Amino acid sequence: MTILPFISAIVSFLVVIYLTPWLIKYLKKIGLTVKDQNKKNTPLIPISGGIAVMAGLFIGIMTYLFFQTFYFHYKYPTIYLFAGLTTIIMITFVGFIDDLLIKTKEESSGLKQWQKPMLTLAAAIPLMVINAGTAVLWIPFIGKTDLGLIYPLILIPIGVIGAANMVNMLAGINGLETGMGIIYIGMLGLYSYANNREVAALFALLIFAALIAFYIFNKYPSKILPGDSLTYLLGGSIAVIAILGNIEKAAIIASIPFFIEFILKSRNKFKAKSYGYYYKGNVKSLHGNKIYSLVHLLTRKGEYTEKQIKSFFITLELIFCLLIWVV
Repeated sequence: MTILPFISAIVSFLVVIYLTPWLIKYLKKIGLTVKDQNKKNTPLIPISGGIAVMAGLFIGIMTYLFFQTFYFHYKYPTIYLFAGLTTIIMITFVGFIDDLLIKTKEESSGLKQWQKPMLTLAAAIPLMVINAGTAVLWIPFIGKTDLGLIYPLILIPIGVIGAANMVNMLAGINGLETGMGIIYIGMLGLYSYANNREVAALFALLIFAALIAFYIFNKYPSKILPGDSLTYLLGGSIAVIAILGNIEKAAIIASIPFFIEFILKSRNKFKAKSYGYYYKGNVKSLHGNKIYSLVHLLTRKGEYTEKQIKSFFITLELIFCLLIWVV
């Protein structure tokens, strides 16, 4: 691998560093803010930080393609880069629309549950039309199987829809979504690189760099919240990296916390909130002792601070991500 991917990653990092402060001011100006429910006095915080991360990824990819085209005269990965980028942009746009449709300052989601998968379905089309990935998959108890057209026409849409919507479920704590994203995007990138999946590794590297920059503003206490624009971007990125890198198994293992969250949220018909309320310097669940989210394991008694909760889940994600190397 040449130094070009790292130059592109630095560009992604710098774009987010310089764009995010401006975005914070702009979002406050237009009133795109929500209450930070876990804080005392619930201050209003701008939402939809995914816009900055998306900008970083876009300009990073364009930087890479510019030098590949005009300096190295190498165009092989172009179609895959554009397909993956288009998918992530479309998914981020759906998340941004969800952020825009704020019902009240208490609630940041406007799209209905059935609308989200329907809208994210269109984002799978770029990967479908180029027949991204490989149809030969390893299936438990069966082994390697060639799924033919089932893979691009059925499995890719399912993967994109599922991934785009699952990250959004485990959210609501300062730095949690971004922190976990840094871990699983970074680890999937390393895994892709180790298996010579250059396009997937490049996507992961640029997103990783953008997330590191955004985390500076999103860590506790957050100056800007990720919003659905970032959680959808992260979910879509998992799908793109998994499909383009043919590392679906690793992506599934890294996503186990989100699968558990899905099961827990389904017990309450996806109405439960992961965030809580300020309680003696800690965070306490809105649902008493009931467990409708992984976060509730730590917030039901109000014994942990927001920073401790974030650190727990980042560590948990790291443990699952390490499993991709041994399972």
